[in-house]
Parts: sequence; structure tokens; C-alpha cells
Amino acid sequence: MSVGQVVRIIKSNTSRGIKEKLLFLRELYWGTDGIWSDGYFVSTVGINESVIKQYVEKQGEEDSGQAMLDIG
Repeated sequence: MSVGQVVRIIKSNTSRGIKEKLLFLRELYWGTDGIWSDGYFVSTVGINESVIKQYVEKQGEEDSGQAMLDIG
């Protein structure tokens, strides 16, 4: 199973569960299945807390493929 498949399953299941518990979200996110952003971040090596913070801070920004993170 790929990382992308796992992330999709987690997002789908948690979105459904949250909407079941917090009914107002059904109206807020009417017409869409998910409540999460389209992207995700994954790294197997070399990422530190600073890079993760950058990723979280840029969540609201439009991304054209890869987030512009300073991982140097």
C-alpha cells in the first residue's frame, strides 16, 4: 500500500467520523466529501521540526506541486 493510499484512507475515515460527531460541519462542507486540504506532507528521512513548522505555516497558501520549503 502506498503512502498516498494510506493518507487518503485516513483523511476519508476521519472526515466521515468528525462529520458524524459535529453535525454543523455537514452544512459547512455541504457538497464535498472531505474537510481536509488536498495535499499532505510525508518524509522518510532528513526532515526536522523547522521544516515541519514551515509546512504547517504554508497550509493556507496555494501550492503548485511541492511546497517551497527550505530543507537545506
